[in-house]
Amino acid sequence: MSNKKSFETAAEIVPSERQLKWQDMEYYALISYSMPTFSLTEDGCAPPETFFPIDLDTDIWCETAKISMMKGLMVTAKYYDGFCVWQTDTTDYSVKKSKWLDGKGDILKSAQKSALESGLKFGIYYALRDRHEQTFHDSGLPFSEYVEKQVWELVNNYGPLFEFFIDDRSETPVNFDIDYGRIYSIIRKYQPDCAIAFRGPDARYLGNDQGVTRKSEWCVVPAGYGYSENGDRLLSVCGPKEGKWENDIGSRKSIKKETDFIWSPCEVYTKLRKHRFYIPDDDYSSKTKDKILDIYYRSVGNNSNLIFDLSPNKFGKFTDTEMQIFKSTGHEIHVVFGYNLAHDAQINPSTELNSMFKAENVLNDDNDSFWRPDDSDESPSLTVRFEKPELFNKIVIKEHIRSGQQVEQFTVYYDDGGKWKKYDEGTTVGHKKICSGKTVESQAVMVVFEKFRKTPQISYFQVN
Repeated sequence: MSNKKSFETAAEIVPSERQLKWQDMEYYALISYSMPTFSLTEDGCAPPETFFPIDLDTDIWCETAKISMMKGLMVTAKYYDGFCVWQTDTTDYSVKKSKWLDGKGDILKSAQKSALESGLKFGIYYALRDRHEQTFHDSGLPFSEYVEKQVWELVNNYGPLFEFFIDDRSETPVNFDIDYGRIYSIIRKYQPDCAIAFRGPDARYLGNDQGVTRKSEWCVVPAGYGYSENGDRLLSVCGPKEGKWENDIGSRKSIKKETDFIWSPCEVYTKLRKHRFYIPDDDYSSKTKDKILDIYYRSVGNNSNLIFDLSPNKFGKFTDTEMQIFKSTGHEIHVVFGYNLAHDAQINPSTELNSMFKAENVLNDDNDSFWRPDDSDESPSLTVRFEKPELFNKIVIKEHIRSGQQVEQFTVYYDDGGKWKKYDEGTTVGHKKICSGKTVESQAVMVVFEKFRKTPQISYFQVN
């Protein structure tokens, strides 16, 4: 039996290459544009003829994502009513049976083409719940086979994909005798770089639709919070408590009895409007720029990816007000993080392990290089000193997560007339931590790592 403590075991867990690429995506759109956009309700199953886009231009979706500083575009392939927005051979409840473009239209194909041309990564949201498909309500495996055929079409005809989001939620008890392992294997075979999220082994759903994150968000969690490649819920001492929000699932205290861990990064979901699909009455419910930025800082800036649900109208467009919100939000993200004040500054570490892990590594954009203090350094720190006092209100820190997640507690200080004054403090860092606070003017910034599992390994440090 191993003599390692649980946190020491957790410190050795690292991500797959697929997960590393997925975490670099950080912020992306989910387009909700399907039958509910035209029926104006998310209940029931409207006739296929109800779906009839006019002058649809999916380039607008990508332009919107780009001006918002998003890195990807996902599209709802099938929602809970079962209507498929692609050319499928599995059901008559799809765009094939609509009158749009004489039944030859394909939302996914158009959106994928627009995304690739605009430089955005493309992804798919797919709901298992299916009110229209009779086998969904039957026992046995017919519905699983139905899902497998649809997934095969999606991963073969609409790639490359950066994420396949499998939504397995259902309002009423139904048969979910689904061979998830078989579904995963289809995705893995045809889209090996694609992360399987929500009901999948690559990324963990936060647990709410409000964009509210935990104070400490860990990539390394007890195995019971994830799924195996066979589709089974992994077993461990700790695991999700059904129907209960858990504020802590990764600290030393919460995992002290655990022996099995996985790398399972968090994905945060939220909607732009009150409802997921466009409803005219929601025109004044859109989140403001300040609200979106707050969610961004608390998700992307708290070791999580943010999937932001957008609701175009039946013409595939957004309201003028929403376009202004997107533009102003993206502009602020660009302005705030467009230049790193630390690039022109002097950086001094408390220690360096050797010349390969020098402090200057944190000022480049190479995720494979990083600063590592000497193993004997019990309170490692980085100090950035500017040529003259600078104004700033954001500090960005990134760990070299390829080597695991190590930081458990840190404090940021700024030089206030020759004395160090606390600016912010935090627990986890992981892929990215954004410290937001009041605007200060100072000639130096220092971050001190007070608690960690193994030695901190910092790949990036930014002052804005």
